[in-house]
Amino acid sequence: MHRIVSIVLLFASLSLTSPLVLAININKADAAAIAEELKGIGKAKAKAIVKEREKHGPFKNSADLIARVKGIGPATVKKNEGKLQFK
Repeated sequence: MHRIVSIVLLFASLSLTSPLVLAININKADAAAIAEELKGIGKAKAKAIVKEREKHGPFKNSADLIARVKGIGPATVKKNEGKLQFK
């Protein structure tokens, strides 16, 4: 009985923790995935990211993303800290 209670408490505590943050590779993801996973980036901005990447090659880092895509700034990058991958 004690073991069952322990297991129930373990699962309950896991469900109350923050959700798992999954990183998204900005150089490989399609526009739909970018818009879905990143905060502050809608479909139009996600399409602009993909278009820029296809036209001029992969992004090196968040500073490169900010410099190359109009409307993506430090605030957007900060909202998605830990979720952006470039390799």
